[in-house]
Amino acid sequence: MSIRAIILCFHLLFALPLFARESTDVIVMKNGDHLTCEIKGLNAGTLFVSLPYAIQTLSVDWSQVARLESKQLFIVKTEGGSVYRGVLNSTETPAGRPINIEVTEPPETKTTLDSSHIVDASETSEKFLQRFTGGVSFGAIYAKANQSTQYSLSGLAAYPRERWAAQAGITSNLSKASGTTTATRNQLTFAGMHLLPWQNYFVGGFDGFLQSTEQSISAQNTLGGGPGRYLKNTNRTVISVLGGLAWQHTEYNPSFPVPTQNLVTALIVGNVELFRFNKTNLQVNAVLLPALSDPGRVYFSTNASYYIKLPHNLSWNVSFYGNWDNRPPGNLQGSDYGTTSGLSWTFGSSLRTAPTTFQ
Repeated sequence: MSIRAIILCFHLLFALPLFARESTDVIVMKNGDHLTCEIKGLNAGTLFVSLPYAIQTLSVDWSQVARLESKQLFIVKTEGGSVYRGVLNSTETPAGRPINIEVTEPPETKTTLDSSHIVDASETSEKFLQRFTGGVSFGAIYAKANQSTQYSLSGLAAYPRERWAAQAGITSNLSKASGTTTATRNQLTFAGMHLLPWQNYFVGGFDGFLQSTEQSISAQNTLGGGPGRYLKNTNRTVISVLGGLAWQHTEYNPSFPVPTQNLVTALIVGNVELFRFNKTNLQVNAVLLPALSDPGRVYFSTNASYYIKLPHNLSWNVSFYGNWDNRPPGNLQGSDYGTTSGLSWTFGSSLRTAPTTFQ
């Protein structure tokens, strides 16, 4: 993937305007504090709000909220996998118990939820562009001693709806040093999911593109999907698995006498997300592709990121990425992996959205 293509992709992902609305939401804390604010979203047990007189977004412990009122539309998700869309208001709740949240869906359909069972609430809108959320990360290292330079760049733009979501993600890594060949790894992935009628079940799929000089891969396209299930879905932990089939098309560097390869594979995907209030976020994604058309050959890839929250929608991240092929053609390298660190920034209603990829 060329530098021009990478720049074009980032323009497409992040040429989205940022929108704000009036601060008319009301939050009352259990200690009596009263806030008139804009509720940005709820994720990982943290309610994100912005105040008209404060520069940065504030993080509020969801369990300490005693009352809430908002006229903004939200998409609300529960531990059981149910999804609702509407405005939010708290109802009368006995002392000592979690508050009840009433979601009023047009036209005036009301559903009352226990606040402790709500795992995510994201602002939404009747306007298309205002529904987007996402983030971008960047890191760089330079050493004068051997004239070495390394950089990492990644980004994600997601479009969440009540029962489905779509996203596009990109990662790019470059490493070069005096007297050595420049190494690059670029990955672009499109993914989507749709909730099924059964509790915590969904169907998902992705279309991923990979270029890796270490593995002499000029272009690799992996297309796959299947049914999945949330094994655990709380405001502290999200664990999901997906199984299905995939097709992989790989073109190698023309300087190596290796023919283009096409594989039909089984597909196993695992995702784990761990949250700690207002501090950290760990995300691990793993994809296993046992080849069906070439028995015994296995392809594996993973992306893992650890985020430490900073002010102003920023966080510091340390990430690990890797691809492995247990039986690469010819004498080509069977693996490509590395670590990166850098600064991340998020936009949109889901302030905990972290730049990552499905594949």
